[in-house]
Amino acid sequence: MQHVDRVSIATEVAAPAATSVAAPAAPAAVPPPFTLTSVVTEVQPVSWIAVGVALAAGLYLYGVRRLRVRGDRWPVARTFLFLGPGLGGIASVTLSGLAAYDTTLLSVHLAQYMVLSMVAPIFLALGAPVTLALQALPQRPRERLLTLVHSRITRLYSHPLVAFAIFMVTPFALYFTDLYRYTLEHAWAHELVHAHVLLIGCVFFWPLLGLDPLPHRWPYPGRALLMLLSVPFYTVLGLTIMQSTALFGGDWHPSLGLTWADPWEDQLIAGGILWAGGEFVSVTMLAVLVARWMRQAEREARRIDRELDRQEAEQRASQAAG
Repeated sequence: MQHVDRVSIATEVAAPAATSVAAPAAPAAVPPPFTLTSVVTEVQPVSWIAVGVALAAGLYLYGVRRLRVRGDRWPVARTFLFLGPGLGGIASVTLSGLAAYDTTLLSVHLAQYMVLSMVAPIFLALGAPVTLALQALPQRPRERLLTLVHSRITRLYSHPLVAFAIFMVTPFALYFTDLYRYTLEHAWAHELVHAHVLLIGCVFFWPLLGLDPLPHRWPYPGRALLMLLSVPFYTVLGLTIMQSTALFGGDWHPSLGLTWADPWEDQLIAGGILWAGGEFVSVTMLAVLVARWMRQAEREARRIDRELDRQEAEQRASQAAG
């Protein structure tokens, strides 16, 4: 009996010690099973992202109002794109119930990544907030904004090749190193990744769409080529994740002990999200750029025709006068 007690006591003492060494730092509370209902019931309304989204929306609407008071008009479509799928896209993946699962399910986290890095930046760029600010601001703040837009650091990071390189390297640096595991264990690092991903998406897509005045404005063939090069990128990344023989984040996800989700199946879904979502957005953007390229070529052709007609009319008039 004493021997049994001694063994049980030793086991009880050793178990916590072993657990403290081996177990990862898991979230304080694991959310309930992921369903469509939980996207609403697990809303995360209080965060610095909510403050940022509300501030961006308020400043944009304030700029639109200033233009209206002055008698100028701002396209309603731009306002809708910036506030709706732009800021709304950010809110949908960071403030809804999805945010409660971004450290629990890799698939949810990569869905966030897709929206923050590709979907939301496109619509934010289509809202042309820099152009709005330049039209709405008084002279001195406008001059400061122009100085910032044309500064060396802006010229460097907004260069399409530099932005393309950062955009492509980021997911490999995040998911194929220990950095992803670190962001799972530290909430501040996880939030910082959200901000970084959104920023690199904006830096990449802003010059490609070309609505705002930026230092580098490539011709449409160059922009289309960059998007064409990005099409196979997410295919490779998604397939690599789907075929990986190791779990991303190490033993983080298995340690959560979820009875309603298998980490391996979830990782397979996550890779599929990157593959399908990345290709869809890239091909759609490529089609948009090609369509704009064709419209620009048609406008240029009509301009040349008008100029030739004018020259021909002037020549006939001079001959008649002579």
